[in-house]
Amino acid sequence: MTALKNGRIGLRDMRRLIEPPATALAEPPAARAATVSELAARQGYNPDFLANMAVALPVPMGALAEEVTPVPGRDDGRLDYTHFSLVMSRSRKLALFTAVNIDGSSLVSVPRGSDHWRYDPRIDRALQAGPDLYSRNPLDRGHLVRRTAPNWGEDAAIANDDTFYFTNATPQLAGFNQQTWLGLEDYLLDNARADQQRITVFSGPVFAPDDRVYRGIRIPEAYWKVVAFMGDGGRPSATAYMIEQGEGLDQLGFMFGQYRTYQRSVARIEALTGLDFGDLSTFDGFSGEEREAGVRIEAEIRGPEDIRV
Repeated sequence: MTALKNGRIGLRDMRRLIEPPATALAEPPAARAATVSELAARQGYNPDFLANMAVALPVPMGALAEEVTPVPGRDDGRLDYTHFSLVMSRSRKLALFTAVNIDGSSLVSVPRGSDHWRYDPRIDRALQAGPDLYSRNPLDRGHLVRRTAPNWGEDAAIANDDTFYFTNATPQLAGFNQQTWLGLEDYLLDNARADQQRITVFSGPVFAPDDRVYRGIRIPEAYWKVVAFMGDGGRPSATAYMIEQGEGLDQLGFMFGQYRTYQRSVARIEALTGLDFGDLSTFDGFSGEEREAGVRIEAEIRGPEDIRV
């Protein structure tokens, strides 16, 4: 990564994916639910997207494997969309994780248009947290795969539309989208030195058995990201982050709170989620430090200058 000083990265503009400097489409695409056959043809997450670094989808381990929502025609529960894929939790009716390939060299600015969220027809609606969860309250339909992230190449408009399925939504408190959290992908992408400027981002909620129930859905109190990219000199690299929204939730409703974002190890995310990220922890400095010190390491992020790679 560029501008490294004393193990930290210098300040940079964090808005690249929100307002990508790329070709803009004149009109937003028509919003409609694709058919099952159309979705079956989607080219989803590509594990070979990064040069010299294969990054497989995380694997649900132990009891979590039984939580995967079955998808007809697949034995892994994977739902493919344009440039990203996800796996759903049967009991929580939210995604266990999402996985998106981002090509920073060919981003397209797709107008947002009117948000039209819809159910994915490949799985039963009863297995997807739908509009009833988000109506008349401060809960946002938070994108796990951000709307702008997969919008690259000739299929950018389709990718934009694909992010508006309820399978990609999670209940996030209003104000969540203004946090440092959503600038992490922008920052890492903008600083990538790999020739193709590509990154892979996994995201998801932390499911805890004591998450409070609201309208029949257990609301996650924390979310995570794991980012894989090629660092300086083509070095395989990975970083991990978490944000907590629990302090903003109460028993009677939803209050605005101070969100806290942390950089944590990939190994810690594995322990919290029950997902196996393969070799990624070996490319993560925090995981290495934890193995050597024998203690958990975390660092609060208040701005991009706090990010370590």
